[in-house]
Amino acid sequence: MIIDCHGHYTVLPKAHDEWREAQKAAFKAGTECPPYPEISDDEIRETIESNQLRLIKERGADMTIFSPRASAMAPHVGDQSVAVKWAQVCNDLIARVVGLYPDVFAGVCMLPQSPEADMTSSIAELKRCVDMGFIGCNLNPDPGGGHFKHPPLTDEYWFPFYEAMCELDVPAMIHVSGSCNPAMHATGAYYIAADTIAFMQLLEGDLFSKFPNLRFIIPHGGGAVPYHWGRYRGLADMLKKPDLSGHLMNNVFFDTCVYHQPGINLLADVIENKNILFGSEMVGAVRGIDPTTGHYFDDTKRYVDALDISDAERAAIFAGNARRVFPRLDAQLKEKGL
Repeated sequence: MIIDCHGHYTVLPKAHDEWREAQKAAFKAGTECPPYPEISDDEIRETIESNQLRLIKERGADMTIFSPRASAMAPHVGDQSVAVKWAQVCNDLIARVVGLYPDVFAGVCMLPQSPEADMTSSIAELKRCVDMGFIGCNLNPDPGGGHFKHPPLTDEYWFPFYEAMCELDVPAMIHVSGSCNPAMHATGAYYIAADTIAFMQLLEGDLFSKFPNLRFIIPHGGGAVPYHWGRYRGLADMLKKPDLSGHLMNNVFFDTCVYHQPGINLLADVIENKNILFGSEMVGAVRGIDPTTGHYFDDTKRYVDALDISDAERAAIFAGNARRVFPRLDAQLKEKGL
């Protein structure tokens, strides 16, 4: 079985995107937001079957862990009420996709992390989504959209949310949204920077002694971390932290959203197999064909297929590790005899 741990609903029904623009305009004008539109199952099927579902079948995966479009989460837009409603309608749309294709998609939710708010609404939305069958969440370490004004992930500000995650036994993918900082290109700079910053925040703290069952996936191959693994091991030593294998790597995982073979080779050489989850993020940040290979950059399965590892190690990357990190998914699959 092949489970893609990193998928977003990136091509959506037009009415959904149009409503979002109306919601933003209403907030700006100080008027009432129009009601959310009726979207038919056929409209959802058209967007999914022409995009993610088609590519899943073409590229040989079986299931995608699916969440709202990351670049559009934008919790910094509007206020808390805007963020809450936007998260609800986006997550409800994911729930409908999962309901239409329960053997192919598993839901992960976005959170209404308005920058001026605490995590109360996010906890409520996480619980609502888990009640709908979701298996995890995307946690934004920088809800302000590129200015990094929030406290580090090890700060007590986040603890109530971590307590909810542990109670519900769900992991979080650390994932920022679109950048409102013109100095940071969203997918080429901001995403990779945020991944790297999150890892360093965790290294500096002692979070997992407080929350030993907390689990984070740092996407996009872990940002710059695997490439600079010696730097982070050295920093842990300088900061009098335990070896990274015990300090972080029982709780932190990286995906394979690295879009060339040398990058995947490095990831697999540096990071233990148990900490790597297969992911593609398609259809997402990089959608073109690599002229040096003739294949799509985000067709990441072929990179894992080409790794010089055992069949057991490959099976762990493709599915076993995801089932361990997402126990609710594992339970759902076992109910289906998988």
